[in-house]
Amino acid sequence: MRRIVMALGAVAALTGCAPDGPCTLSDMESGVAVLWRPADFGRQRDAVTVRLCVDGSCAEGPSGDPGDPFRSLSVRLPDDVGAGPLPVRLTVTSRKDGRVVVRDSRRARLAEEHPNGRSCPPTAWTAAFRAHPEKGLTSTKGMDLRKTPGTSRERRGGGPSGG
Repeated sequence: MRRIVMALGAVAALTGCAPDGPCTLSDMESGVAVLWRPADFGRQRDAVTVRLCVDGSCAEGPSGDPGDPFRSLSVRLPDDVGAGPLPVRLTVTSRKDGRVVVRDSRRARLAEEHPNGRSCPPTAWTAAFRAHPEKGLTSTKGMDLRKTPGTSRERRGGGPSGG
């Protein structure tokens, strides 16, 4: 009996407690992400460099292998950033000749996220966009992340952060 009580105590200590029940220990960071299909930006691996800037902080990376269904990068934000809106800039540059392929900007409204429940930490503020070769920053809505381009039709639509 004593072992059972100790085991339950250990579980409670590890999960925490909250008015709505126990808290899980999932972590989440505030930030803005951009997703893209590498094949949308060229047939060669790392054909372009994708740069995302949010409220003065930036991240960049290569486009990846065209056979991959998607790639992403994100700019981390302070956890107390709030809903915004925040300025978001996308620049996609050809690695072959340095030409800017896509340049776009938006204002992002961040969604409040509670991965462990509303009464449990952390609170994170997030938004996500798609980097589209012709349209720039668009909504991720309808972007099937499991398939490579050309294997299924994509639904079109706007979202709260992607306009």
